[in-house]
Amino acid sequence: MNLENYFPVLLFIIVGVAVGVLPQVLGRLLGPHKPDDAKLSPYECGFEAFEDARMKFDVRYYLVAILFILFDLETAFFFPWGVSMRELGWSGFVTMLVFIAEFAVGFWYIWKKGALDWE
Repeated sequence: MNLENYFPVLLFIIVGVAVGVLPQVLGRLLGPHKPDDAKLSPYECGFEAFEDARMKFDVRYYLVAILFILFDLETAFFFPWGVSMRELGWSGFVTMLVFIAEFAVGFWYIWKKGALDWE
């Protein structure tokens, strides 16, 4: 068995472990260790933890998260369309105009329904 063929794999593993472990060790050795009450307190969702971890959240948090994911995924379709615009021709352009119109109507609808209002 020729072990020289496995040297690049071994080197890759060693470098990967070093990149993952070395910054943590250096941070532990060189970083300051002065914990206070503020650093040791639990922090969640931008406000102090004052109740049970299973407390009910307002539905607006979930609604905004879902809307963010929805519109983020929709805008992700713009990049491949822009890259292949020349190959798509007019049919691709018209199809994307329909998509943009649906996108704008959906955004206008959730805006008018008040889904983006915090108060």
